[in-house]
Amino acid sequence: MSTEPICQACGMQYAVARDDCPVCEDERQYVPQSGQQWTNLETLRASGTYTPRIEEQGPGLVGVGSNPGFAIGQRALLVRARSGNFLWDCAAYLDDALVQQVRDLGGITGIAISHPHYYTTMVEWAHAFDVPIYLHEGDQQWIGRPDPAVKLWSGTTLDVADDLRLINLGVHFTGGTVLHWPDGEEGRGALLSGDIVQVIGDRSHVAFMYSYPNYIPERPHIVRRAAELLAGYRFEAIYGAWWDAIVRTDGSAVVQRSAERYLAQVIDER
Repeated sequence: MSTEPICQACGMQYAVARDDCPVCEDERQYVPQSGQQWTNLETLRASGTYTPRIEEQGPGLVGVGSNPGFAIGQRALLVRARSGNFLWDCAAYLDDALVQQVRDLGGITGIAISHPHYYTTMVEWAHAFDVPIYLHEGDQQWIGRPDPAVKLWSGTTLDVADDLRLINLGVHFTGGTVLHWPDGEEGRGALLSGDIVQVIGDRSHVAFMYSYPNYIPERPHIVRRAAELLAGYRFEAIYGAWWDAIVRTDGSAVVQRSAERYLAQVIDER
């Protein structure tokens, strides 16, 4: 039975019961007006409210989540890479049916997560598939349920396979990470960005924010560094954290012009 407490607002699973949720109390998230409330996977499964959701999002990319979404509501992406299936980001809800559907697609070889808002039930996923979780050490303090499956990495890049590279941009969180898949989009490249590089309604641009719900912009030097890092990568599409949040064409140029537009609005770089 999986009874470790889960914050109903952000979906973070903790090792032991507690009254507070550090993720929600941080200025990048929020404690709901109704107060902090808790649940666990067993309760969610028994409620009958949630069912698995598996849908293709692009060439070789399968969205993985639940209907309805739980907590923040993001979906994960199953990357069907040449090196093997890899799970990018993490959806909070998990049950036996969802595990089986992912296994029917070939299972997964590992998990990487963009930032702490999507850590959620990552340990449950790692245990279900007996795989490691790659997290940047810059966000170690936010891990709610420590586990040997968690593998911390440092620096700017980590190749989790010969065709998949994690890039630490530092946007949104110190460890804010994106995944570059050069073989994606039939060889034109794909960037899986969570909301480190946020896909917005105007698909001709993306956004960079320190806090999305509280409307705090990212620091200019962080945005500039992120753009400089991504200038060295080619990608046609950008896949955000939500169902169908996708920039389908000209992704590399979209990032660069978005950073330029953002920085042009900055009056004071203090």
